[in-house]
Amino acid sequence: MKIIFGFLATILIVSLAPFSYASDPSPLQDFCVAVSDSASAVFVNGKFCKNPNMVVADDFFLPGLNKPGNTSNAVGSRVTPVNVNQLPGLNTLGISAVRIDYAPYGLNPPHTHPRATEILVVLEGTLYVGFVTSNPANPAMKNKLFTKYLNPGDVFVFPEGLIHFQFNVGKTNAVAFAGLSSQNPGVITIANAVFGSDPPINPVVLTKAFQVEKNVIDYLQAQFWSNIG
Repeated sequence: MKIIFGFLATILIVSLAPFSYASDPSPLQDFCVAVSDSASAVFVNGKFCKNPNMVVADDFFLPGLNKPGNTSNAVGSRVTPVNVNQLPGLNTLGISAVRIDYAPYGLNPPHTHPRATEILVVLEGTLYVGFVTSNPANPAMKNKLFTKYLNPGDVFVFPEGLIHFQFNVGKTNAVAFAGLSSQNPGVITIANAVFGSDPPINPVVLTKAFQVEKNVIDYLQAQFWSNIG
């Protein structure tokens, strides 16, 4: 019986092991304020830790998130991030935030956060939002799209790593805030990454992937791709 129990326990631990890396590691101290000083003794989550005796309240403070972002760009939106790179006190805490401003008919283009789930709250305007599931197990099925129209006070969740977007369907500006389950969630904007990489992806790869003529790929790669966040 002990052998069977031990075997089952081992199987359970092995099956759960991957989930221990599904989010930022839990801190083993009250805080680890990030600094760029390589002489610091502790290096946690990609950042050096400030001497705890030197930590001050401003290490956990960032003003100005009430100010609208500049949406004068090709997609008509602006993401203002609050992650460990802007707020050093977030280091090891496993959380961050963003403010997103949308011009009328502005779009936060399809993108992913490889390290975080996102929860979005609409403050102003009406957004059409959605996310697409990963490749289904059945090859005959398509990736499923989940969408919703959001008004002020509405909340929507985008699961970690899945492609998602927000589109302002109104004639006025829109504003949303979002929390993310990582101190540095990362962002991959699909069009930018595929067509605007440096150096460019070989057009042969993209023509086969998208099943289009090379002139289409040439045109897309020739566009000016820039990040909005």
